[in-house]
Amino acid sequence: MSSYPILVTAAVIEDRGKFLITQRPADKHNGLRWEFPGGKVEHKEDPRVCLEREIDEELGIKIKADDILDVSSNVYGESKHIVLLGMHCTFLSGDIKKLDIADFAWVTPQEMDSYDITEADLPFIEKLKTLVDK
Repeated sequence: MSSYPILVTAAVIEDRGKFLITQRPADKHNGLRWEFPGGKVEHKEDPRVCLEREIDEELGIKIKADDILDVSSNVYGESKHIVLLGMHCTFLSGDIKKLDIADFAWVTPQEMDSYDITEADLPFIEKLKTLVDK
C-alpha cells in the first residue's frame, strides 16, 4: 500500500520582490491549484539539473538553480508521498509560455495567501515571509 517518497523540485524565482507561482493543469493531481513550478527528479538526475530542465519544459524559460531554500514533506491521500526541494533560482532568459501550466502570476509572499497553494509548497511561503520581513 505505501510507496517510496517521490523526490520533486520547486523553483523559487524572484524578480523585483515578487515570486513566480504557476497553476497546475486541470487534468493533473491537484488540478488548478497553485505552486512553485518544478517537477519530479528522474533516476540518477541531479536535482538542480532536473529543475532547470523542468522549468524549460513547462515554461520555456532558462533559470539557474541555486541554493535550497527549504525542504517539505507531504502525503496526499493514502499513498502519494512527496518530498519537495524548494530552491532559490536565478532567472536567465526567455518569456514565460504556458507549455504545461494553466496560468502563472508574479506575487509577493503575502499575496500568496489569496491563492489555493498546494500543501507541499506552504512551508516555502512561510520561509519567504520571514526572509522578506527581515
